[in-house]
Order: sequence, then structure tokens, then C-alpha cells
Amino acid sequence: MADGSEKLSSAAAIKLLGKLMLAWDGQWFLKTAQACGLEKAVALNAKVRYSFGRIEIREFLKAKGSGGAATLKEAVSLLEEYQQLFLGEGMAAAWEIDGDTVTVSVSRCTPQEGAAKAGLRPDTPCVACETVWNAWLETAFPGSRWSTDVAAARGRGASTCKIVLAKA
Repeated sequence: MADGSEKLSSAAAIKLLGKLMLAWDGQWFLKTAQACGLEKAVALNAKVRYSFGRIEIREFLKAKGSGGAATLKEAVSLLEEYQQLFLGEGMAAAWEIDGDTVTVSVSRCTPQEGAAKAGLRPDTPCVACETVWNAWLETAFPGSRWSTDVAAARGRGASTCKIVLAKA
């Protein structure tokens, strides 16, 4: 039996903080939906996710001592690193660059799974994907602007989400 004096490893602390961040976000959303209704909560969540997405990447870059990416490939690499740090095994995503287009294929998504457990409409967490990916990319790749097209979503019946980011 542990006496509680052992310190968490850095890896365990990072994993715990990621889980707690997602849990906080999920609870905020659920309580907002209860107080304001699902449609209003979805609209507010999209705005919050875009805003917080920019903050996340700014702070991530600051912690790395980086002013942002000089190329699209470097930006995608930064976002892959952030995704792994923040979501770990909670998201499985593959990134593909084709000219000025980035396609993200998501085969595992903890927010989607959490929404299902909470009994929400299956597409509820997908609204954040319509705002967060371009917020992340624009922040990681300063001076760039991106449009987002959610071409397929697990919450809308697809087996894999396909998020297409195109340079605006």
C-alpha cells in the first residue's frame, strides 16, 4: 500500500492534466447545455473552442521558446506534438499536406466518446472541429489564414473524421 509520498512522474502528471482539461471542458459544456439549452451551448462552445485554441497554441509555442512555424510542414509538426501532449492516446489523427491544403484524419476522439457516454446528440462535439483546427494552424503558422471543411465526421456517421484545412 502506498503511503502517498511518491511523486507523480512528469509523464503521469502530463497525462493527468490532459484528462482533467478534457473533463473540465466536458463538464462546462454539459452544465451550459443544462442551463441554456443544447443549441446555445453548441454555439458558445464553438466560440470558446476557437478562442481557447489560439491560447493553447500560443502558450505551447511560448513554452517551447518558439515564435511559430516558418513553413506549413513545421506548423503541422508542432500541432502533432501539441496534440500528442494534450490528448495523448485520446486522439488518433494522421496529418497530410498537399500544397496549401492540410487534411487531418481522426480515427479516435475522446470528446466524441465522452459525448456518447453523456447521451448527447452524436454530432455535438463536432462543432468544435469547425473552429479549433484553423485556430491552431493560424497560431502555429503566424500570418496564415485557413478555412475549415469537416468533410466527414464520426459524430455524423463516418468511421473517420476528415477535416480539410485550406489556405484562405
